[in-house]
Amino acid sequence: KTIQEAMQAAGVAPKGLKGIGIGCPGLVNPEKGVLINAPNLGWSNVGLKQLLGAAFKVPVSVMNDVDAGTYGEYALGAGKGARSVLGVFPGTGLGSGFVFNGELVQGATVSAMELGMIYLPGTHIGSAQHGAVLLEDLTSRLSLAAQGGVACYRGQAEALNKKTAGNLRDLKSKALAGSLRAGDEGTMVMFSNSVRYLGLGVAIVVNLMAPDRIVLGGGLVEELPSVYVNLLKEEVAKYALPSLAKPIRYVVAKLGGNAVAVGAVAWLRHTTEKTKREVVKA
Repeated sequence: KTIQEAMQAAGVAPKGLKGIGIGCPGLVNPEKGVLINAPNLGWSNVGLKQLLGAAFKVPVSVMNDVDAGTYGEYALGAGKGARSVLGVFPGTGLGSGFVFNGELVQGATVSAMELGMIYLPGTHIGSAQHGAVLLEDLTSRLSLAAQGGVACYRGQAEALNKKTAGNLRDLKSKALAGSLRAGDEGTMVMFSNSVRYLGLGVAIVVNLMAPDRIVLGGGLVEELPSVYVNLLKEEVAKYALPSLAKPIRYVVAKLGGNAVAVGAVAWLRHTTEKTKREVVKA
């Protein structure tokens, strides 16, 4: 129904539809087009490619939403012209994607680059298991919101408390950014710790994959671009090999809320054309 409404709003007749690209918030089997698990939606093993393909009779590409966003930035945004791009998107969780030589880094039957699922030892923040905690529990907007609520209660974030009264649902990116700009002590400490942990995680990817460009996106980054770009660069330099860290160019995503849609369609076009070339070659 959403696709039909979008086509109607765009003035596109059903026969003019060439394909469907869709980005999903969770693990995906890109080959079969199955959304394996989307915790925030409560969906498991949904065969989107088959369902949409049968309904619209066109090629369908199903991918992880951050993979889509990263590929969109690589194809038409802040990552254009790079050889390899690491996309990092702190949001409700912490998503990432990686493009190398025009191809997304994925497993044989499942999407990859789950940066937020890396466990870091030696911290009490978040829901620790076996003495370790997930990176996204240290760096996401949801994590900062939870910490912000505590800071409000303790009187360490006056501007944030005035704006939100410590209500978790109101502690969104804009409010957190405003608190940081206002100089709230608790918020400054929160962001410093968050970006430090993010730097640790990104440095792991840098040491393994050596990207030449890192694209940062998401609501928090859009509100505080210089904070994330400058601080993250400093933190990655502490933990990554200098020869791998120095050449990296850090940029803020350009496509905003359109990145996932643009990337999903760009990837569909890329994979469709690649398949055609392989068929002709065979």
